[in-house]
Amino acid sequence: MTKLLLSSISALVLFGAFAGEAIAEAGVGGTVVNDTIPYEHWALPSTMRSAQVSPDGKYVAFIRNQSKKGEPLIEVYETANMKKKPHRVGAKSLEITGFSWISPTDMTVSFQKQVSSRIKGFNQGAFKGKLARFSMDSKKFEELSDDDFSITMVNALVDDPDHVLMRIVEVKEQQSRKAPNYYKYNLDTGSKKLILKGNRQHFGYTFDKDGNPRLTSSQTAGGKETIFYHRPVGGEGWNEFARVSRETFQRFRPVGLVEGSDNLIYVLAHNNNDKVGLWKYNLNEKKFEDLVYRRKDVDLTNVGYHSNSWEFPGEVTNIGYPGAKRHRKFMDSEEKAIYDQFEAAIPNAYQVSISSRSKDGNVIVVSNRGPKDPGSFYLYNDGAFTKLGSANTLLKSEDLAEVEYVSYSARDGKKINGYITKPKGAGPHPLVVMPHGGPFVGEVSVYDEWAQLLANNGYMVLQPQYRGSTNYGLDFYKSAFINGGEGGGAMQDDKDDGAKYLVSQGLVDPNRMAMFGWSYGGYAALVAASRPNNIYQCVIAGAAVADNVQQVNYYRNRIRGSSRTEQLKFWDESINPIDEVEKVNVPMLLIHGSIDQRVPVKHSKKYIDALKKHNKDFQYVELKDADHFSNTIRFDHKMQFYPKMIEFLQNDCGPDGL
Repeated sequence: MTKLLLSSISALVLFGAFAGEAIAEAGVGGTVVNDTIPYEHWALPSTMRSAQVSPDGKYVAFIRNQSKKGEPLIEVYETANMKKKPHRVGAKSLEITGFSWISPTDMTVSFQKQVSSRIKGFNQGAFKGKLARFSMDSKKFEELSDDDFSITMVNALVDDPDHVLMRIVEVKEQQSRKAPNYYKYNLDTGSKKLILKGNRQHFGYTFDKDGNPRLTSSQTAGGKETIFYHRPVGGEGWNEFARVSRETFQRFRPVGLVEGSDNLIYVLAHNNNDKVGLWKYNLNEKKFEDLVYRRKDVDLTNVGYHSNSWEFPGEVTNIGYPGAKRHRKFMDSEEKAIYDQFEAAIPNAYQVSISSRSKDGNVIVVSNRGPKDPGSFYLYNDGAFTKLGSANTLLKSEDLAEVEYVSYSARDGKKINGYITKPKGAGPHPLVVMPHGGPFVGEVSVYDEWAQLLANNGYMVLQPQYRGSTNYGLDFYKSAFINGGEGGGAMQDDKDDGAKYLVSQGLVDPNRMAMFGWSYGGYAALVAASRPNNIYQCVIAGAAVADNVQQVNYYRNRIRGSSRTEQLKFWDESINPIDEVEKVNVPMLLIHGSIDQRVPVKHSKKYIDALKKHNKDFQYVELKDADHFSNTIRFDHKMQFYPKMIEFLQNDCGPDGL
């Protein structure tokens, strides 16, 4: 096994006039006045993203937006001559959403198009996707999916460069709930060979580097247990190796094959502990073996794989866990040494990732993201380390706010962690409490556009990791719902107690506090508005769940096992904002996308009707053709949303504004 250990990195040089061109085309300019960054700078779509090097290292490509409207295209440069004009890959009527190299000359390109202004159900109806193959030789597209079927690339095959593994689903099979099939797809001829005929009872197949199916899982009737299966290389049937009750909420997630072993895998699991650890698990013996790593303070959340996925696909080299940032515990000293050198070379290094690497290991794309860096991309090639560009060239590191990791005690003594984004100048500052959505997810503050926008306008921002957040152990997660839904109860106290903690530290003015959230965070803002003895002067609720019953009925029959208990117990037993409208006692700003497929806009419509009935003080902004998630919230949406949010806080939040 040959791995590259960087001996040196030459002086960092800059490249990429394209970034300035993109801003010029966007028609966005202006200067920072009194340290307040113009809204246009925040609203601008990413200048560049998804930088990847081809398997042979000859090309580096990335997606860049041509204007403030987006209009993404792929630019492909020759790494041997980065000053040479790039080849540009675009589409007339479809929006490019991603790409992936599948050979030295070919890439798959994914697209989406809005096909309706109406939703058809949970996460469906408004958008449609396409997949095509693009060749740098012919400079042409070959469509791989149409209205009759869809194709997704699973992975390349290390020792078979002429083929890739594809997952193919016919539309008529999706409608009848039949399973996808897996094929070897010939890159030269376009022919395909069946590798695995799917089984609707199984889901989540794992393949090895040669395309052999190795792992899968299924659920028992009602989803109460998850059953895990393995198949030895050359075998045909599936052998059960673990059965986990989902009603215990314990995690058991295979994350990789142990190199050099046919019967050991890596598993992220509780294994009857409060915190998730990384274990080796014996498939033949059907038992846990070695504990590789576990922490006392937080869960392990993920594993990282070898930076050279062409040569060492699926090889686990590090373990991730949350804290002040996303941390890594390396199991491979050479991989650690490479990361250490890049972190030393990158300004404002925070979350450094090797996002792509050539098969010979000598050409590497590196990215960084953090509070002082919205995203930057670098190319290492034969000792030269070059900056390709930034996600937003108009945001300067010196104008962005610091983020600090804090801990405090809730009123019942439970420890709560959180992140504060700190505006410039001495406190006490006005505060915006900004709970994450979910609620049953984990959050690590890396670069947060909303928090930075608020801090730049003088507001301290608290992002509390309230009970129910994942990453902090099984008991902490279950405490949000196991004894009844705590939405509006202890979960809400956790947010308020964080605000009071910052007041006690002299950082925040107790008479100038607000709450702003999106999705579940919007729900929390609605709940905050109706609490007695309110500590907030106003709330801003985005894409908010306003009626618990309406929301859970939207997907009630689709959830199984622990998720069913988690979701139904939480939403059915927590405070329902629509029933609390009469108690609303602060001004409100409501924001919602018109084609939100996750939390339909009818939530806000219904809530507004109740506000009007009770003569409450509110304002409403509807974002036309915006869905629930950030990739559909465009420049024009943000230019409608951001100025209104700051104006509302400054002028309409409480008697004198915030």
